[in-house]
Amino acid sequence: EAYYEGDPMEIEPQTHSSLTTELSTEQKMKLIQQLSTNSEFIQRHIGPSDTDIQSMLKTLNVTTLEELVQKSVPAAIQRKTKINVEALSETSALQKIKNIFSENKIFKNYIGMGYYDTQTPKVILRNVLENPSWYTQYTPYQAEISQGRLETLLNFQTLISELTGLEIANASLLDEGTACAEAMTFCQALAPGKNRNTFFVSETCHPQSIEVVQTRAKPMGINVVVGNLNSFQFTEDVFGALVQYPDTYGHIDDLKAFTEKAHANKSLVAAACDLLSLTSLTPPGAWGADVAIGNSQRFGVPMGFGGPHAAFFSTKEEYKRRIPGRLVGVSVDRLGKPAIRLALQTREQHIRRDKATSNICTAQVLLANMATFYAIYHGPEGLKKIANRVHILTQVFRKTLENAGYKILNPTAFDTLSIKTKTGSQNLIQIAEAHQINIRKISDESVGISFDETTTLQDVSLLAKVFGVSITVDQLNTLAAQVTTGVPSQLKRTQDFLKQDVFNKYQSETEMLRYLKRLQDKDLSLTTSMIPLGSCTMKLNATSEMIPVTWPEASQLHPFAPLNQAQGYLKLFNELETWLSDITGFDAVSLQPNAGSQGEYAGLLVIRKYFEARGEAHRDICLIPVSAHGTNPASAVMAGFQVVGVACDTSGNIDVSDLKDKIEAHKQNLGALMVTYPSTHGVFEESIQQICELIHAAGGQVYLDGANMNAMVGTSSPGIVGADVCHLNLHKTFCIPHGGGGPGVGPIGVRKHLAPYLPGHGLVSEFPSTASGAVSAAPWGSASILPISWMYIQMMGSDGLLKATQVAILNANYIAEKLKNYYPTLYKGNNGFVAHECILDLRSIKDTVGITVEDVAKRLMDYGFHAPTMSWPVIGTLMVEPTESESKEELDRFCDAMISIYEEIEEVRSGKANKENNVLKNAPHTAPEVTSDDWKHSYSRQKAAFPKDWVKTYKFWPAVSRVDNAHGDKNLICTCDDFFNQN
Repeated sequence: EAYYEGDPMEIEPQTHSSLTTELSTEQKMKLIQQLSTNSEFIQRHIGPSDTDIQSMLKTLNVTTLEELVQKSVPAAIQRKTKINVEALSETSALQKIKNIFSENKIFKNYIGMGYYDTQTPKVILRNVLENPSWYTQYTPYQAEISQGRLETLLNFQTLISELTGLEIANASLLDEGTACAEAMTFCQALAPGKNRNTFFVSETCHPQSIEVVQTRAKPMGINVVVGNLNSFQFTEDVFGALVQYPDTYGHIDDLKAFTEKAHANKSLVAAACDLLSLTSLTPPGAWGADVAIGNSQRFGVPMGFGGPHAAFFSTKEEYKRRIPGRLVGVSVDRLGKPAIRLALQTREQHIRRDKATSNICTAQVLLANMATFYAIYHGPEGLKKIANRVHILTQVFRKTLENAGYKILNPTAFDTLSIKTKTGSQNLIQIAEAHQINIRKISDESVGISFDETTTLQDVSLLAKVFGVSITVDQLNTLAAQVTTGVPSQLKRTQDFLKQDVFNKYQSETEMLRYLKRLQDKDLSLTTSMIPLGSCTMKLNATSEMIPVTWPEASQLHPFAPLNQAQGYLKLFNELETWLSDITGFDAVSLQPNAGSQGEYAGLLVIRKYFEARGEAHRDICLIPVSAHGTNPASAVMAGFQVVGVACDTSGNIDVSDLKDKIEAHKQNLGALMVTYPSTHGVFEESIQQICELIHAAGGQVYLDGANMNAMVGTSSPGIVGADVCHLNLHKTFCIPHGGGGPGVGPIGVRKHLAPYLPGHGLVSEFPSTASGAVSAAPWGSASILPISWMYIQMMGSDGLLKATQVAILNANYIAEKLKNYYPTLYKGNNGFVAHECILDLRSIKDTVGITVEDVAKRLMDYGFHAPTMSWPVIGTLMVEPTESESKEELDRFCDAMISIYEEIEEVRSGKANKENNVLKNAPHTAPEVTSDDWKHSYSRQKAAFPKDWVKTYKFWPAVSRVDNAHGDKNLICTCDDFFNQN
């Protein structure tokens, strides 16, 4: 029998005697080294084997990975020292993080403020949140292979529209605080006249939302007035108002009269809402709100010490073209079948750039999906029951305290009570903590209590004890039958909601499970094949990295719980910040930004704050290369900069001559340069250090977009390059999965002189007084997914992180070399190599044959692949990033598909295939079309669906044929009613 002690690693099964007698000394030493260096995970993460790596290097005519890096990365910026992280095995890393999280304390939370404990249905927990077929999907830019999550997002939009009483909703935003900020700029963009720059915010909004709004408003020149909504007087400079419904202290205001006053002034009203309460309350659309925003967190998404959660944004039909973020709409495919896709894509920042009203280019798709499935699983009646139960417990507790002589400060309530204490709030908070309970401090004399779906009568009994009241569960039960509603009669909901079939037919687990599986099967994810998207880094999201996310010690902490209960999180943050500082070559890191776009914005705010502290607030010019991602100019404008474009040369690099001219023209007011490195075109620019020196000599700061850090970890760093601040996409380089288009994390690293100005948070005293304002609702943003990146770095260690970068560069160059005779690589470095991605030039094919990059992208679906990034940064090209996690076998299969597609193009060129009716123009081909009795094409069904023999091994069928985007924009449908009626 085969015999092993410990993990067999790479050893082939052998007998006991052969293990002890037939291994060579070299083999034994290698085995000992492997066991002692915890290198197993590195081999799991990196796709090509050592043998494959040697074969691929030979194809490139280089001998080692080190030689490849020497020829790809300019010598002047190469890193000379190792990253200081010792690799741990998967088991050891999991044990270490388990020990860290054991320092967190899970108390019963009644803090509220928009965050609630919730029960994630296990069918959703196991089959969505913990399922790589859901969390490894990419953004649904290729709609034909994204119909599952697009249908769910359409359901999400329907859910939000129905509950808020407004006609149209987007596919989610980052969190409630930033959604409030988006509502502010949305209202300003719609306000009549050009001189309205005042925004009113009710003082009873959640404090974290007020701070995020104030942070957003300052650099944009918006005057925020925080005050009493009953006494506020609208003037002609007011463009909008933000109210909370119910408010942060639990009171339910009748806001109709306030809204009428606003409208009489031609001002818009945005209502921040609690989603569960809207099953019981009159929806904001019914009393006149123009915008409704909020957080869907309590619909089955754990608090996670702040995130990630899916915010929502709904508005009136007439304002649909101003909605920030993503919007999902219904269209038709080539065969006339209903199909879903991202709608109104002209709102994307790569088109509007510095004219964009928002820099949001993502959503919180995975969390929006979870909230939607929660609503579907419970159905409208189930949601009402949950809401009623929460409300009854709230009123029971009200009655209990009132009977004991306490004064309840809010006469109306849904789930929150503000209570005047008898002995001071701090004393009561300490008593509560002694019973492992957290309550909210409102003032020195009052506290807040918010109930949720996890609250029981036993909990209420214990909570009453904290207030010095003894009452049994039986007594509470009796009291429950006697209490009256806390909702004003005129604000009780009378409108029906969620009558669509999808919200009423999946209440059994069997049916729900099957619905989830049907949707899952419509989507291509990393469980299917490589997703070779340039600039997006779709790499392995290892199972061990994902495991801690759903641990109670990570998921059940309230973001505003006392920090002495979150010592495990603080330790993890500190270690992750230390590692990221080392990796980037910077002195300090902020983990607060909860998306790449937020990281851009936060980094630029830090620069603005630095200049203000130096008395140089006039430095407001931001130079941005014309090749930059569209969020760059949008973020710069939001941070108060004026954007000036810088030209690129014929090689795709920054035109240094033009840069010098722009610096000279603006040197008195130059604030920053935004640069992506390696460049947006996938190469290491040789002049980067010179570029940074020119900016510094003129008094400016250099912001580096870290979208391409997968080519720099261990080989170079933003600090070595000369940048002052850089944002990182942890959902790219550091393995947080894309989740179908979100979540993400975008922390920023800075040099020492900028560190005092990193984002702070008004609800956490630990941040310095010099800090910039909060850019996210929670102090550490999407805290609960940071363990993913921590695990990745810990298990890879210094050697693994470097090797990952080396192999990422190898894989990209290997693809470029294999395809060079078919699709030339548009840009290369001085030595003929690319970085971690390559741009394939198809422009001549369109010019001579009429086949477009879209045709190639759709045809790749028939081969089982997601397309590379299409027509960005150069129209008519495909940008390919294979990442280090893809094996040589998968790379060869992708190249085989691309070569086969080239041959299909040549058939069109030669006239063998019809110019219009060919496999490329008709791609992708669905199973119903291929099996139909009515086959109208000159090519065979097999050629359409099984163009290579290996496709037969596993066929991924696109759910719909090619989607008609123009039809969807002209006939905008953004709820599921019409889709399911047609489908």
